[in-house]
Amino acid sequence: MALEGSQACCLLRLFLSLFLFLFLSAVSGSHPPSERLMSSASAIRAASNQTKKTAPDVAAEVGRYADVAKRIIERAVFGAAQNRSYRRLADFTDTVGNRVSGSQNLERAIRYMYDAMKQDGLEVHLEPVKIPHWVRGKESAEMVVPRAKSLAILGLGSSVATPPEGIEAEVLVVQSFEELKRRASEAAGRIVVFNQPFISYGETVSYRAFGASEAARVGAVATLIRSVTPFSINSPHTGWQTYQDGVKRIPTACITVEDAELLWRLARNKQKIVVRLVMGAQTLPDADSFNTVAEIRGWQRPEQVVLLSGHLDSWDVGQGAMDDGGGALISWEALSLIKDLGLRPRRTLRAVLWTAEEQGGVGAQQYFKLHKENISNFDLVMESDLGTFTPMALQFTGSDAARKVMEEVVNLLAPINTTKLEAGAEGTDISQWMQAGVPGASLHVADSRYFWFHHSEGDTMTVQDPHDMNLCSALWAVVAYVVADLQDMLPR
Repeated sequence: MALEGSQACCLLRLFLSLFLFLFLSAVSGSHPPSERLMSSASAIRAASNQTKKTAPDVAAEVGRYADVAKRIIERAVFGAAQNRSYRRLADFTDTVGNRVSGSQNLERAIRYMYDAMKQDGLEVHLEPVKIPHWVRGKESAEMVVPRAKSLAILGLGSSVATPPEGIEAEVLVVQSFEELKRRASEAAGRIVVFNQPFISYGETVSYRAFGASEAARVGAVATLIRSVTPFSINSPHTGWQTYQDGVKRIPTACITVEDAELLWRLARNKQKIVVRLVMGAQTLPDADSFNTVAEIRGWQRPEQVVLLSGHLDSWDVGQGAMDDGGGALISWEALSLIKDLGLRPRRTLRAVLWTAEEQGGVGAQQYFKLHKENISNFDLVMESDLGTFTPMALQFTGSDAARKVMEEVVNLLAPINTTKLEAGAEGTDISQWMQAGVPGASLHVADSRYFWFHHSEGDTMTVQDPHDMNLCSALWAVVAYVVADLQDMLPR
């Protein structure tokens, strides 16, 4: 009996081992045990991530922040922080002035903001980048035929210079790229003037960006481009332009709406027009600069980030108060409001003041390259770069599930009557993040006057309104804090 029992036990153990082996093999195929364990863990995480909260769950969780949102709004709009963002912006722009990429003024601006945010009790650091360094130099334009008249101009960023004596040439006036192509045989040796109508900034800016190369293709020696604005008081507007590869680089500048229309009327009346253009522009080697970063570290998941931002650089005219001093200052102010109230979210709030945005988001591109390996930890990226006028809505790009969360978040803004969520966030500096799948948000403000002052001497503190900045700061702070403190990151 003892021998038979032992044999039976051995057979039972053998059977159980064989069964377990066959079961695991069927479940996991040919993967070794370590991979099976990792696969199981991944599956559990995936299942957990895919668990979706119901609409009532989302509404209930976000609704619990109503009192906090009211406290932030009260402090920003009516309380101790009322008009603070406006005063900070005035002090900053009056002290530093405009801040074009590569300039000493931009580096003074970065040091100013670094010191100011440190004194405000925030964690601040600088992240080095290389940025373009274009210098305007002396410039002038004059119509010499059919009569003498000075033309107000602003050279376009990255433009080459004229010879020291300038360029004096007959003018060809066109109203579109299509007309230029039709009249290509008339363009050789001439200064081409584009008198394109303003339709929208997005559509019309192509003349500023590409007008020089398009004219050079047909033999023009320079271009003068109608400023990209719907309104003018004889004010030229500058901006960046791009030379196309393989095309001769010719000098290019913007002229005022009034002068562009004058030249067009003279040309329509068959008058010969001659203009003398002098530009001393230079492109110097890339300069050292920094993105300026301030944080409130999260108490539970500090590696996860809600990023809010504006750009610190401007053009070399005006004060850069509207574009984009206001956006940079409300991003700082949002952190100040949250700190003032003793709030600390689960995730890190990070304000980034970009450098060299006007040259195509150069600082932001380098930031993305540096941090993209941690892209899964970026919860929401926010940018304000279309003015800080009266806020109308929050613009959002993200998944349908994330949109449902954000719809509840903006409901918290009822005290300032900004509960609308619109599709399509905007921002040169956050575009790469959104293209990579990170949810993005931007401010939609009452911006009908924005392009009146954009990239011109008119971009000064006079454009800004302290109450509007209070409202923008409150919106920015509420959205950033609530998203950073929710139990889960926004669904992707």
